[in-house]
Amino acid sequence: MKSLKKFIDTYKDYPKEGIEFKDVLGIVQEPKIFKELILKMSCSQIIKNAEAIISIDARGFIFGSAISLQASKPMIVARKPGKLPGELFEKNYSLEYSENRLSIQKKALEKYSSFAIVDDLLATGGTVNCVSKILESNNKQVVGILVVVELMKLEGKLELNYPVESSITF
Repeated sequence: MKSLKKFIDTYKDYPKEGIEFKDVLGIVQEPKIFKELILKMSCSQIIKNAEAIISIDARGFIFGSAISLQASKPMIVARKPGKLPGELFEKNYSLEYSENRLSIQKKALEKYSSFAIVDDLLATGGTVNCVSKILESNNKQVVGILVVVELMKLEGKLELNYPVESSITF
């Protein structure tokens, strides 16, 4: 597999000063590279050991849905406020540059007890930690976390009590 780093663009001072935003969309613009990445991520033991996948709004959906299809696992979404109907589990979280809230439909979690969390990027760990807390508070197991990019200097992995697999590290 070609080095994925060359498909990641960095935008300095976005979305605010001091942040170096890593944009993963270059990967999905290269179908062969995207396919190789999805095949690799789908073979992860984390995916194999989970009953279902939870993908995080919004770029996590791109990778999570492709992994879900490849691995034949159901996918559930964790969305930002106002995006999901029905009864919800909701939790606030902090990022390195803002605060937000994630929601998961209660009905979506009923059939499954173990989950792999999929997102595009792990920075401070705020979003994946939020999802894991929603799951744990509902007696669900987090098998592990898969991300495309991990920003090592922010040490988000240290905030998590689960295996984390990253395809690219910066």
